[in-house]
Amino acid sequence: MSRARAYLDYNATAPVRPAVAESVARALTLPGNPSSIHAEGRAARAALEAARTEVASLVNARPEQVVFTSGGTEAANAVLSGALRRRGEAAPTRLLHSATEHPCVAAGHRFPDAAVEEVPVTAEGVVDLAALEARLAALADETLLLSVHAANNETGAVQPLAEIVELARAHGRTLIHSDAVQAAGKIPLDTAALGLDALTLSGHKFAAPKGVGALVLAEGVTLETAFLRGGGQERRQRCGTECLPALVGMGEAARIARETLDGEAARLAALRDRIEAGVLAMAPDAVVFAAGARRLPNTLSFSVPGLDAPSALIALDLAGVAVSSGSACSSGKVARSATLAAMGVGPDLAGGALRVSLGWNTVDEEVACFLDAFERALQPLYKRRGQAA
Repeated sequence: MSRARAYLDYNATAPVRPAVAESVARALTLPGNPSSIHAEGRAARAALEAARTEVASLVNARPEQVVFTSGGTEAANAVLSGALRRRGEAAPTRLLHSATEHPCVAAGHRFPDAAVEEVPVTAEGVVDLAALEARLAALADETLLLSVHAANNETGAVQPLAEIVELARAHGRTLIHSDAVQAAGKIPLDTAALGLDALTLSGHKFAAPKGVGALVLAEGVTLETAFLRGGGQERRQRCGTECLPALVGMGEAARIARETLDGEAARLAALRDRIEAGVLAMAPDAVVFAAGARRLPNTLSFSVPGLDAPSALIALDLAGVAVSSGSACSSGKVARSATLAAMGVGPDLAGGALRVSLGWNTVDEEVACFLDAFERALQPLYKRRGQAA
């Protein structure tokens, strides 16, 4: 049976898996509050803790390290509120973050503007390690919070977290946070091996329901002041009754993502590479962003000189193909990408940037559908070029 549309915007949100939806439906029948001590409450608590265990396993953490939140934005905001610290140590006085962070980091912190610095990235969108090392050395007398995402939501560029953590640890007094929202379920993540102090997740990026996420804290690291205060849930790190059905769904999605990660990464990389080859065959002057970096296996970001992204998005949508021009967190607006600007991409090229992102339900037919629709979307551009010639 032919699909009516090709959905290729998984980095914005991944469709909920059927097994996840079924787990949510079952959890909706649990009447108890996870904080109640009667039998119904204990059943709800057991379901919540089972989900916590699965989320922890996805990033090689212990269940007690996982604090559930309403999503990646809340989790990142909590980390960057100034309350994150190692027990017995001073609070960070300065925030360093990469120039390509998601707005939940770049605009979601509570540090004074004068105490915030951007760490530059290379033309491939990867943190400039020499520049980072220089800033860490210059700020040797300060306690720092360093935030670097695991992978970029627009280009798919994967950051060298192991090297970044090594540099930061040499500084001594640095807390390290990674926004792993786009990386979780797509590439292996090992919180323990990396030595991160905090890692943040969002369920809907790996086929869980929207509106749930998690903050993973290393041993000895805490939020001195809870971001949400109240009844003491989530070990007093994030108060408020947990959204049990959605969190059960997040646990199920985490389990499936972990168990299928290697096979899915290879499958999606092959589909992504087919799309990339097809685009370059149609438009040899197309520029693939972060092409020289390690990228998420499901993500392709590119631009064709002279292409207008909003017009191309409309043409593709009318042809039954859903893609993006970058981040989906701008209330439906198409604006110049801060990520591409940080990579040194000029406004003309950035103005034509398109992002294709694949996922668990992507099939060959959708790849063919995209390439056919994109070829037709290019025709007005080539017509204008022919008239200009």
